[in-house]
Order: sequence, then structure tokens, then C-alpha cells
Amino acid sequence: MELDFAKMDGLVPAIVQDAKSGQVLMVGFVNETSYNKTLETGFVTFWSRTRQKLWMKGETSGNRLRVLDAATDCDQDTLLFRVEVEGDGLVCHEGTVSCFTRPIAVSAASNAAEVR
Repeated sequence: MELDFAKMDGLVPAIVQDAKSGQVLMVGFVNETSYNKTLETGFVTFWSRTRQKLWMKGETSGNRLRVLDAATDCDQDTLLFRVEVEGDGLVCHEGTVSCFTRPIAVSAASNAAEVR
């Protein structure tokens, strides 16, 4: 599978989803090296944009993300990893299962207007 790493300066967003629950756990970025490392090891490895280095999620916490299956979108510029979480299951560095824990209020009226 050829991914399009050129669109975002060598990076591709990687959505991580719990294979059992369907819950989105986190989003990170992979470059070609981290993508190949993920395929090689079976555990999600990201490219840290802030630290400018590879990092395997859970290498220090024990909450590694074992890839059960993977897919790309139709443009081949975004990945979806369906995973099984090892360890205590707290994926977010803030100690929660998912990084998506901060609700945003969205009014029903604005949603209806956008749908039309």
C-alpha cells in the first residue's frame, strides 16, 4: 500500500480506534519510518512533531497499541489503526482511556443550517 506522505511534508494523520468498542482513542502522525516500524512490530509507532523523533505509544506507560487491522482513506493520506490496548487501557497522557474527553457545545440550530 502506497501512502501519500507528500501532502503534509512527510506526515500522515493516524487515527487510533479501539477495535472492540469503536471508541476513537487518539490521533497522531506517522512518517514513512514510523509507519514501517508499526508494520514491522505490530504496535503503533508515531513521529513526534514536537520532539522530532519516533515514539512507540506505551513504551514507558505499558499501554501499547497492538494493531489488529489498518486501513487508509480513499486519498491514501490518512490512516486508521484499529487496536487492542495493552496495560491498564489509559491511552491518554492525562490518564484517560481516550484523548477525546473535552466536550464542545454545538447548537442544534447551527447543525440543521449546515445540513441543508
